Amino acid sequence: MTLPAPPTSDDDVPRWFADLGLPGLVDVHVHFLPERVLRKVWAYFDQARTHYGMDWPIQYRTPEAERIATLEKLGVLRYAPLVYPHKPGMAAWLTEWAAEFAADNPAAVRTATLYAEPGVEEYLGAAVEGGARAVKVHVQVGAFDPRDPLLDGAWGLLAEAGVPVVVHCGHGPIPGEHTGLDVFGEVLARHPRLTAVLAHAGMPDFLAALELVHRHENVHLDTTMVGTPYAEAFAPLPADWPARLAEIPGRVVLGSDFPNIPYPYAEQLRAIADWAAADDRLGEPFLRSVLHDTGTRLLRL
Repeated sequence: MTLPAPPTSDDDVPRWFADLGLPGLVDVHVHFLPERVLRKVWAYFDQARTHYGMDWPIQYRTPEAERIATLEKLGVLRYAPLVYPHKPGMAAWLTEWAAEFAADNPAAVRTATLYAEPGVEEYLGAAVEGGARAVKVHVQVGAFDPRDPLLDGAWGLLAEAGVPVVVHCGHGPIPGEHTGLDVFGEVLARHPRLTAVLAHAGMPDFLAALELVHRHENVHLDTTMVGTPYAEAFAPLPADWPARLAEIPGRVVLGSDFPNIPYPYAEQLRAIADWAAADDRLGEPFLRSVLHDTGTRLLRL
């Protein structure tokens, strides 16, 4: 099996996906936030050695317009700009901000977020009715229990609408009070039709994430940070990862965490290319699915 050479740099990314016969990339996991919120996020990462025990230099710490231009230069055709709250009362206005951002930037799809709080069904329902195509839930940062009864109606709403939720529920990079694939597994057991994308493929509990994919037909994994040299240092993949991916066709989707990654965007793509080359059942069909087709389907592009 001969595959196009993986991209050597960000500048080489368009050559790579063109060699695969793709018009560009679809990334379901990038972050754009109000400026004052983003600055606080970056300040937190600046103290990553204290929080996580390792440095986390932001690769794309540039003004918003430049970040948008960077995605365009990389060939990211469409992307989901994910927002997330860390306390009650934030989710509704972040959802409104995300709607305005998408309206101003044609490559961005409209997204929403939620928090375990009274009124969540109202603002989430309005967002879905208004055209939100993905919802971000960050269990670790939000520090809420996804099984909270306050969220039961919200999960049901999303399951009924078929809107995917990109949920950070794994223990990586550090455990939270309510993280764990078993915890979110209870949500999926209660709402088995929910379309979920397990952010970071459930890092570091990759096998538990795969179990949820096998158990629930609408559960997917995103590639965010997975298999990069940076993440391998603290969350190494199982040795048979490519073989395991071959068992779940169409259930892996591109995510990057742009701009908050400590390495170039192309590094994530090289990791994905390595998986494709490691198992004859993957190859170019897998790459086309991960980089474009599955994201297109999930975001209803």
